[in-house]
Amino acid sequence: MVVPVGRLLLLILLGACLLALPAEAQWRKPKAAPKKPAAVESATTAQVARLLQEGQELQDKYKESEALGKYEQALVQAPATYEALWRAAVLSVRIGARYTDETRKMAYFSAARLYASRALVVRPEGAEGNYAEALALANQATLLTARSRLLSYKEMKPYVFKAVAQRPGFAPAWQLLGRWHYRVHHYNILERVFSRIFLGGMPSGASTKAAIEALTRAHELEPARIEYAYDLARIYLNQGYQNQAVAVLQDAVELAPVTAEELEISRRCRKLLIQLNRRLVKQVHRHLRGID
Repeated sequence: MVVPVGRLLLLILLGACLLALPAEAQWRKPKAAPKKPAAVESATTAQVARLLQEGQELQDKYKESEALGKYEQALVQAPATYEALWRAAVLSVRIGARYTDETRKMAYFSAARLYASRALVVRPEGAEGNYAEALALANQATLLTARSRLLSYKEMKPYVFKAVAQRPGFAPAWQLLGRWHYRVHHYNILERVFSRIFLGGMPSGASTKAAIEALTRAHELEPARIEYAYDLARIYLNQGYQNQAVAVLQDAVELAPVTAEELEISRRCRKLLIQLNRRLVKQVHRHLRGID
């Protein structure tokens, strides 16, 4: 989809044109735009509301590209529509993540940053806008150099923390917070040294315990989301909590996958569960032989 990239290029061109203007033209007070008639404003509001509803319905049907198109149409009508902005940001990340080509990925992730930044201008304290900004930063980090990647994790901290603080029942924000805690707490030695020397120190407060708590919260809020269960089970497994991992994976494999992504995660959960069950059986057999 080329619309987000085109808009990004358009903004860059507009910025260049502005810089080319004489100084007095740049700072000249603009004339007040003529006020729209009340009937026109009412019709625009109704049309935006309809587009938002259609976008949400398409999202519920997992037609994310079509849903993104609806939100973009809403933004043409009303560029400061908060819901359209943060939802367009999240969908841009989700769609971009499916591509293997890094150029396309970065185009979608850059568009997501643009939408999220505009959402924060409209509503700086909005949980969803802060979540969208943190999500875009986290995904952009996967395509950046080591320095830029570490900087992204440092920059996303206030956004993801504000998202859960402003909306405690927002499960996606808790998942992202859990991932942030675990990733930062498990920096390797080179990442730690680099952060201390060149980035003014590591992001503070990260811990595996907090990662487990955040992912548990996400799983409790939306137990039908298999990706939350998978993330939690992997951390349990990495920390050696086999019984807890098995319990979460058993919940996960009972969920019916709908999308191709959920089907792949379900397959991974089943594979992990089989491996863990085999490991537990071997441990029991060793224990019984020791008793004999």
